[in-house]
Amino acid sequence: MGSPRPTVVRTAWRTALPVLAASLAGALLAPPAGAAPGPRVPEPGPVRDAGRPGAAPDAGTARAPAEAAARALTAESAAPAHTPARTGGYPRRTVLAAPPENPADRSIKLGLVPYHGIAPRLNALQKLGDRVSVEVAGRSAGGHELYLVTVTAPESRREAREQERMRELIENSPARAAKDRTVKASYKTPVFLNNNIHGNEWEGTDAALKLVEELAKAKDPGTAKLLSRNRLYLNITANPDGRIAGTRANANGFDLNRDFITASQPETRAIRRIAIEKQPAVMLDLHGYVNGTLIEPTTPPHGENYEYDLFLKNAYANALGMEKAVNGLGYTEAKDGVRPVVIPFRDEEEGWDDWPPIFTPQYMPFQGAVASHTIEFPLVVNNNAYTSLPETELRRRAAVNTDIAGAAMRATLAYTDRNRASVIADQIETFRRGAAGEAQRPVSEETVPGVPGIGPEDVYTTEFPRTYVIPAGGGARSAVAAARLVDHLVANDVRVTRARTAFRLDGRTYRAGSYLVDMHQPKRGIANVILADGRDISADVSTMYDISGWSLGRLWGATVVDSERAPRVPVRAVTAAAPTGGVAPFGDLRLRLDDPKEIQALNSLLDKGVRVRRAADGAALVPGSARAVARTLARELGVEFTATRPGEKGTAELRRTRVAAAVTPGELFALREMGFAVRPVSTETLNAGFDWASADVLFVSSGLDHARLTPAARKAFGASGVSVVGVGAQGAAFNAAAGLLKATAVAGNGDANGVVRVRNAGGPVTGGAPEHTFVYSPGWFTGLGAGVRAEQTYAKGNPLVSGHWRASENGTGGPSDAAGKASVVSGEAASGARVVLFGTQPLFRAHPKGLYAQLGRALLTR
Repeated sequence: MGSPRPTVVRTAWRTALPVLAASLAGALLAPPAGAAPGPRVPEPGPVRDAGRPGAAPDAGTARAPAEAAARALTAESAAPAHTPARTGGYPRRTVLAAPPENPADRSIKLGLVPYHGIAPRLNALQKLGDRVSVEVAGRSAGGHELYLVTVTAPESRREAREQERMRELIENSPARAAKDRTVKASYKTPVFLNNNIHGNEWEGTDAALKLVEELAKAKDPGTAKLLSRNRLYLNITANPDGRIAGTRANANGFDLNRDFITASQPETRAIRRIAIEKQPAVMLDLHGYVNGTLIEPTTPPHGENYEYDLFLKNAYANALGMEKAVNGLGYTEAKDGVRPVVIPFRDEEEGWDDWPPIFTPQYMPFQGAVASHTIEFPLVVNNNAYTSLPETELRRRAAVNTDIAGAAMRATLAYTDRNRASVIADQIETFRRGAAGEAQRPVSEETVPGVPGIGPEDVYTTEFPRTYVIPAGGGARSAVAAARLVDHLVANDVRVTRARTAFRLDGRTYRAGSYLVDMHQPKRGIANVILADGRDISADVSTMYDISGWSLGRLWGATVVDSERAPRVPVRAVTAAAPTGGVAPFGDLRLRLDDPKEIQALNSLLDKGVRVRRAADGAALVPGSARAVARTLARELGVEFTATRPGEKGTAELRRTRVAAAVTPGELFALREMGFAVRPVSTETLNAGFDWASADVLFVSSGLDHARLTPAARKAFGASGVSVVGVGAQGAAFNAAAGLLKATAVAGNGDANGVVRVRNAGGPVTGGAPEHTFVYSPGWFTGLGAGVRAEQTYAKGNPLVSGHWRASENGTGGPSDAAGKASVVSGEAASGARVVLFGTQPLFRAHPKGLYAQLGRALLTR
């Protein structure tokens, strides 16, 4: 084993939250010596995950407005509102429109810059000289502009084009770039500072504005040299919706720092575009609140798709520099309530990992960052503290946090400038290894000198396949799903090609038009993140902060095949998936309901009054008289209307389904993505008197407790006759309390999550469903009563494909207990209402697109 990590080795955060809450309360919340004592406000330890064992994921009843979802679901929402030409020089000035003054902006109480104050400030900063540029990088789900600031020495149009040429050379021809003297001499190192992605973790924005002003005004030769050798990009507030409202999430209720592998939200897509176009070599993501200030790199497990030797070398060295700068501010625990810096890689054993690519700093290495860090400010100012502490104390804390954020930013600039040549060389080497198909270098004290305490627990590598194939037709699950996956790969800057002719690979024939991902490419890491199964890490650590499995290859509905060989076939480069969709020329039509786009098309048909019937396998049968409408939907959504089978008449009429939904933000968003008419509800909504005539089905996963309903509300629900769909522990609890379906819900380990194998019974709910699903706090059902049908069961043996799923401390709740048990059940309640219960998470954070249809079908089954 490697030498032991220096300093104290602490218990995993998540398993020690009660202890941490007690031990940190004094340091975090008591005023410093000499300050007037304020109310004591207990706070938890660091929060990366809003979930908790046994709770709905990202628990909290969703109430996001429909227009926020509409913005996120349109391509326009991700595009900049007005961006100066990319080939122009610097500065690139934009006169920003100032939003109306909003006295309710939650930043104001903390003495920080409200959102409406940022645009005027940036307009003024652009006038200070020739170093500051401002562009609008997009709009938030709530419709607010996202401001991207660039600080660098002035560049002519020709000089800016030359910088872009070198950036492209580094990515696309890294072996040449490594030998290019111009790159070594004059390429400006890109540094990216991402602020306020959690809306109620405010201070990064204010530190960023102060840094921009400082650099704009500085007259010293050192600053001039720094800006001649580097470009600094600042996302001033990544989450203006949350900054204004004082919420962690955006206007859609999404934690944006969980969205990077899915990119469902416009704010996330804007950051992804910045990462690809600017290609930062070093990056900070500013957060709160952990005392002492937490500075990554992280504990194990480490993402297996990184070039982690290059990353750890830079991330650890930069962390030491930031630690010195932060501690050097002179804040102390006794005087200010500020503890010394914590570097998880050095100071913790497990519990703050960089395994999933859903966090901003964990996504950035796949776009070229060789050091990226979460920084957590020390002094709590949000949640209970915001409402309970005196304003003077809140402002003191916010000022301290702003100072600490600024120190981390300045130290990062200093590290990058001081190590410019090696930082750029390491970014080039990251891309070169991918393009050459070379093996990763396992980390050790020999391969990463200067980083103490590296042991076998830090070694995570993978074997990349040579090729991935996404077939077209002839065995492909869904053309529209394949197109969605290909477009997502391209959006993440993965190189995809399309076969011009049919070909054979590993004994299988693929049609012309099949997609290929050659894994000898610079960004093989993100390609593998998206397409690979992942791995079972249950034995590696006791618990994880967040999800541990996410495979889009298994969960997005497309067929994906890996191979150790590269086919010999002529190909063409893909910039977007080929159009899909079509309509049979004669007779009645058949629409598979295996994909969210197909559910959306069905809902659109029903909206237009088209009479649609259900086929025995759950597909939709559409009359030929609606062919013109079908053609429009096929063109807009890419769905396929085939000819009906001989003699096929359908089993029942499908009707427009109005959903009363007590669900999570991700589920609400997914329902709207599928085109359902949704009305958010909760325990309070039903107790206030709900008109059940306005709903056809109740969907329960979060925020609705049957035991807390008033007698009148229970009676009204019981008399409504609406169907019920329940997901997770709360859905099962509602079913049991209401006495709907005879089925005993069994809760697995509440910390478990990942991709699992299942067996589908077919029929209206799981007909055409994938052989894999996603679980988070998994559950299953036993003791099924008469007429209760198992629509889906966990596979036998160990169903976990990738993720983290152990038995609980008492030995129960593990994957072996779930094996062979029902994961989805359906039946009729005594009232005649249709009930479907899921122990899985088919709409989790709007991620597993290939699973949506199971939930959509369940809502339509009534």
